[in-house]
Amino acid sequence: MMNWSILRRKNTRVYNEPIGMKERRHGCLPKVFRWHGHCYRVHAIERCWTVLKQWHRDQGRYYFLVRCAEGTFEIYQELPTNIWYLSKAQWRRKENLL
Repeated sequence: MMNWSILRRKNTRVYNEPIGMKERRHGCLPKVFRWHGHCYRVHAIERCWTVLKQWHRDQGRYYFLVRCAEGTFEIYQELPTNIWYLSKAQWRRKENLL
């Protein structure tokens, strides 16, 4: 079972940078995203949740905790603008990638 506090560990980096969503599953779930010239293929979605602003239902974010070969990432989609962001990343060590 996934430890949801994984992105609160000290080796996690915060980015909050826009990403390009290249492919989605079922029209909404992230499958492949591009960030800084590299494509990341999502192997598993560990968790998803929605954060809405209380005063306006169509303003908020869809969050996803995803696992890729390179690490675990928290990404989100801004609902009003449809822009995707990489919020946090916990990178795997290179020896774990082999």
